[in-house]
This record gives sequence, structure tokens and C-alpha cells, in this order.
Amino acid sequence: PEGGIGQEEAKALKAGGVTSVSLGPRILRTETAGPAAIAVLQAIAGDF
Repeated sequence: PEGGIGQEEAKALKAGGVTSVSLGPRILRTETAGPAAIAVLQAIAGDF
């Protein structure tokens, strides 16, 4: 969520086996995060 995840929520997610993923220190909106992640992967692969 845009407001972040609370400590209790983070503990519950970790206990449930959820894997954390980060694109760095920036906080991106949901509609921006997907295309940004794809752009990073394409840049790493040299596919653009």
C-alpha cells in the first residue's frame, strides 16, 4: 500500500511465506511499479 506496511502486517506476511521485493528506496504507485520493474529487467537483459 502507498502508506506502507505496518510492523505487525510485515510479521504476518513473513510468517505466511511472502517474499519481499524492492526496487530501492523509492516508493512507487502500483500503476508505476510494474512498468518500472519491467524496464529495469529489460535494461539488464539489454532488450530495448
